[in-house]
Amino acid sequence: MKETADDSYDGMGACGFVLTGISWLLVLVTLPFSLCVCFKVVQEYERAVIFRLGRLLSGGSKGPGIFFVLPCIETYQKVDLRTITLDVPPQEVLTRDSVTVSVDAVVYYRVSNATISVANVENAHHSTRLLAQTTLRNILGTKNLHEILSDRESISGNMQIVLDEATEPWGIKVERVEIKDCRLPVQLQRAMAAEAEAAREARAKVIAADGEQKAASALRDAADVMSLSSAALQLRYLQTLNSISSERNHTIVFPFPIELARGIMRR
Repeated sequence: MKETADDSYDGMGACGFVLTGISWLLVLVTLPFSLCVCFKVVQEYERAVIFRLGRLLSGGSKGPGIFFVLPCIETYQKVDLRTITLDVPPQEVLTRDSVTVSVDAVVYYRVSNATISVANVENAHHSTRLLAQTTLRNILGTKNLHEILSDRESISGNMQIVLDEATEPWGIKVERVEIKDCRLPVQLQRAMAAEAEAAREARAKVIAADGEQKAASALRDAADVMSLSSAALQLRYLQTLNSISSERNHTIVFPFPIELARGIMRR
């Protein structure tokens, strides 16, 4: 389409040259008042695409600054080259694992070629908006729910590549795509919360059981060590009494050996 647009700059025919001559004559006759109509200005971030008798002028778009337009036979259209923020509305998507989610995104793009954006598509901005919505639904439809929640950067990159390739013939350059939010149904949120809570409780029980096992092993090793020395148990007992007394407790539990009590009762 670009080559076709470039080839259409020439070949207006005899009628076109006659009308162009009449327009120039009108400009000369009405000088200097015609200059107010013929000279136009575009800003630094704008370009003007000029049509003469329905055909694009050679040289591409004009600007920034002052440019000349012949009255009656030439029209122009301004194109903004600044980056545009496109807010993609929430899209209801059915994921590959049959879960319905609502996802919205934001797309940053700009017009890279003003001439192509005017000549090749009726409304480049509206077309880009509709294509962004369709692309978002198509890409998310091939992903599982956990991939959508965890791989947002990868999804955004894939969406940017697809949009950039599709909008290149329209003179559009997609600079960045970001996934804003992923909304889940309320029932699914409750189910996921219950699943996460159950998983945490299971991990806590496993950790507690592992701790009990290690404590039992440590106690068994300590008992084996104490059984080798008769004074070890007594020293441990005295140490326990010392720790109890340091806590300012009013009650001290004093263990009385049963063997000693039996000896006293026999006497």
